[in-house]
Amino acid sequence: MKIMLVRSPRKFCTSVYILLLVLFTVCSIVNAKSRSIKVNAKEAILIEAETRKILVAQNCHERIQPASFTKIVTLYLVFDAIENGQIELTDKIPISKKAWRTGGSKMFVKVGTRVPLEDLIKGIAIVSGNDACVAVAEYLQGSVENFVDKMNEVVSELGLKDTHFTTPNGLPSKEQYTTAYDMAMLAAKYIERFPQALKYHSMQEFTYQGITQKNRNGLLRKAPDLVDGLKTGYVANAGYHLIATAKKKNMRLIAVVMGAPKPYIREKEALKLLYYGFGNFTKVNLLDKGKPVVEVKVWKGKVDKVGLVAQSSGHIVVPSSEKSKLRLEIDAPKSLFAPLKKGEVKGIAKIISGTKPIKEIKLEVEKDVPKAGILKRLYHSVALMAVNINISRISLVAASSLILILILYLIVKRRRRRKRRFY
Repeated sequence: MKIMLVRSPRKFCTSVYILLLVLFTVCSIVNAKSRSIKVNAKEAILIEAETRKILVAQNCHERIQPASFTKIVTLYLVFDAIENGQIELTDKIPISKKAWRTGGSKMFVKVGTRVPLEDLIKGIAIVSGNDACVAVAEYLQGSVENFVDKMNEVVSELGLKDTHFTTPNGLPSKEQYTTAYDMAMLAAKYIERFPQALKYHSMQEFTYQGITQKNRNGLLRKAPDLVDGLKTGYVANAGYHLIATAKKKNMRLIAVVMGAPKPYIREKEALKLLYYGFGNFTKVNLLDKGKPVVEVKVWKGKVDKVGLVAQSSGHIVVPSSEKSKLRLEIDAPKSLFAPLKKGEVKGIAKIISGTKPIKEIKLEVEKDVPKAGILKRLYHSVALMAVNINISRISLVAASSLILILILYLIVKRRRRRKRRFY
């Protein structure tokens, strides 16, 4: 590690703080197995983004005011509207008096002007502009009230049962609430649907109308090689909030800290959670969605074999110490009968750690398999009889030959009858 001496007292203090923070988190990793994680906040949760697996949880279902976490839903609706072709990044959004007068953290938009949508997105994601939230709410739904109704529809669709909004920006309201669990699930879905959003959430500062403001998420400066989002929040009666996300190799983690007593504590605790997750858990993929897992014999079909493919991916997150214990068990029939339809579930793949089942994945037919012609079906009927009564291969061939002779005899006889009709 290279340590540089700086003359500026402010820079020196910042460097010392970062050094101490790194040392603290390294110690957290070393001691993680010998102690449970305790977070200095009212509630907290750590999840893996794709699988939604909970790695750490502390009072994560207690209701609390969301503060500026609310803006994630606002941005969710903005990106959804862009995706659906309702609006474009270059659209000029009018600024009303209501937007201009909105208090709290501001982007400093001016009444009567028109601001490019992309600038408003930056104003919300980077500097947490309450005024920018009102502007996009009015533009998308005609009024703040209509927009909030739409926000709560999204909350319901996503299954966030302990979340309700009354504003588009999170300004204090007794009727507005959420939980750390709901916010973790929201953040995971948000990143999953709109990965391009991280481009904005990871920006360290934003300049608008000559005013430069830093991103409220201090971890972007303190751990720039790790953290790439997501959102801060604060209201007096709830405390300091932070959703921090980071990705290493194939694993993205989301840490949610709510109700921390100080801004630097929410950062320290969120970073502690991220280091704990990366230091103690591994993401493993034993199956790829849509790829054949096993090949099964097909009776009486136009093809003799068909693949059974995984209906979903086999991604799982396990303690690093358990990775070597993982195994895959396939529960599927040895053979199937045509006709078969693509997507029919015909088996299960079980991911097991030691003797403990971890995950089950349905196996479905890879493609349509129509019935074969009459000759092949008859042949397979005889073959199945042979299998069932265990007769010899010679007997099978003899029986098949007799059936073939019988079929040929019937065909010749039918042709002779047709000829007689024409005489």
